Amino acid sequence: MRTTSARTKASASGQRILILSAGVGSGHNSAAAAVQQACTARADTAEVQVLDVLQVSSVLYRALLGKGYFVLVEDLPWLVEWGYDISNPPYRRRGPIDPWTRVNAAPVVSAIKRFRPTAIVCTHFLPAQLLASLLLRGVIDAKTAVVTTDYDFQGLSLSGAFHKIFVAREEGKVELMALGLPSDRVAATGIPISKQLTPAPERNANKPPMLLISAGATGGDYVVSVVRQTMHMRSEFTATVVCGHNDALRQRIEALVASAGDRYSVLGFTSEMPQLLQRADLFVGKPGGLSASECMAAGLPMVLVNPIPGQEVRNGDYLMEQGAAVRCNAAATIGWKIDEVLREPGRLQKMQSAAQRTGRPNAAADVLSALLGGPSRPLVVTRAAQRTILAASEQRFVATDLTGPSSLVRLVDQASGGTVALLQEEELADLQKRYSTPDGDLVLRPSKASLLLHWEERRLLRAMLRGDDALPVRVEGRLAPFRDLPG
Repeated sequence: MRTTSARTKASASGQRILILSAGVGSGHNSAAAAVQQACTARADTAEVQVLDVLQVSSVLYRALLGKGYFVLVEDLPWLVEWGYDISNPPYRRRGPIDPWTRVNAAPVVSAIKRFRPTAIVCTHFLPAQLLASLLLRGVIDAKTAVVTTDYDFQGLSLSGAFHKIFVAREEGKVELMALGLPSDRVAATGIPISKQLTPAPERNANKPPMLLISAGATGGDYVVSVVRQTMHMRSEFTATVVCGHNDALRQRIEALVASAGDRYSVLGFTSEMPQLLQRADLFVGKPGGLSASECMAAGLPMVLVNPIPGQEVRNGDYLMEQGAAVRCNAAATIGWKIDEVLREPGRLQKMQSAAQRTGRPNAAADVLSALLGGPSRPLVVTRAAQRTILAASEQRFVATDLTGPSSLVRLVDQASGGTVALLQEEELADLQKRYSTPDGDLVLRPSKASLLLHWEERRLLRAMLRGDDALPVRVEGRLAPFRDLPG
C-alpha cells in the first residue's frame, strides 16, 4: 500500500495534514506513524494522509536510496561515516533538485496537488528539499515542517524554505541559532514516537532484571554474539530476544539458548514491542533514533552495540552523556559490560531515572501544536544567506561573529512578529531601493515589472507575499548574541 489515510471529521474547515516520509530504514516511517496518531487525536483534523515518497518512485531510485544504504552499512561502514560527515554542513548543496530526483518526485507533487493539504510534515530530508522548491515556486500554500529523527542534527535537513524545523534536543536548537537561524522557526521537541494506548505494566523489583535484546526490524546477526555473551554472565536475569523479520536468525537463537531453560524468550517480529519496552529493565541493541526515543520515553536504559557510523554513534554519545546508556565496543565484553551495570548497587536505577528524564513521549503532539499554531508565512533563506551559514559552519563561527556585506539580517513580519526571510546584508540594499516608503518603512509588494527583477528576489517575494498585495516588514540586523541562546 502506498498511502494510508484516516478520516476523523467531515468538516471542510478542518486541517488536512499530509505526512511525507522515506523508507530508508524503519525510523522515518515510524516517526510518520507517530505524527499520524497525534493528528487523529486532534479535534481540528479533517483528514490525515501518510506517503512514503520512495514507494511512489521508480524501482531503481528506491533500490539505490533504500537498499543501497544498508549494503553500505553492512559492507562499507567507513563510507557511511564519510558520507554522513561530508553532507553534515548545512547548505553544502544549495543547487536545485537534480533532474533524476525531480522526475521521481513527480508522483509526490501530484499527490500533494490532489490532497490539497493545509499542513505538511516531513520526517526525511528528501521530501523536505522538495517542499522548499514548491514553496519558492508558489506551487503549494501549506504550512511545512521538517522533523529530525536522530538526536544529532544533520545538515541535510535544513532546506531553503520551511515554516518550522523540529530537532530532537535543545543543543540542536542552539546549534542552528548560533549559525543564524531565527529562534521562532526552530523548536526542540524530541523525536516523535507513538503513544501507548494501554497502561504501562509495573516493573517488578522482586524479580531478576529483564533484558530486552533487539536485532532491529530487519534482524541483525550481531545479536548472536550478544546472546552468546549473556550466557556467561554471573548476574541473575531473564532475557527476551526480538529477531525482527529474520526467521533464520530466530531459529539460530532458539537453538543457541535451548539448554538455558526458560531464562530466554525468543520472538520474531512482534507488535508488542511497546509493552516489552515497558516491562524490561535494560535494553541491549542499536541506538537508532526511534528505538532510543522509545526507550527513553519508557524509562529504559540502554547497552549500545553495533551502532551505524554517523547518526547512531552520535545518538549513543548523547545517551551516554545523559547517563542513560553504556556502549560496548567489543563483542567479547558484552556480558561483562551488562554484568557491571547489574551488579553495582543502585546503578541500574540511576540509569532508569536518567532515561525517564531524557524521554519526550509527547513529541508528536508538540510538533503539530507548534506547526499549526505557528506562522502562516514560511521562512525563506536566500542562496546568499545559505552561503554565509555554510561558511559559519565550516569555520566554526557564531553568527554574531560575522560582519560586513555577508553578515545576516532578518526580515520580520510586522503584523505577526515572525521572521519571514534570512538574507545577506548586501541583499538588503536592493530591497530598500525598491520597497522603502517615504517614512523609511519597508513594504514588500508584487512588482509590476517582475521580469526585471533578479530571480532570487522574485522567488523571495512570491514565497513571502503568498498572494497578498503588501507585506510590511522590519529589518533586524543584529542577531541574538550567543550568550542569549537557549540552554
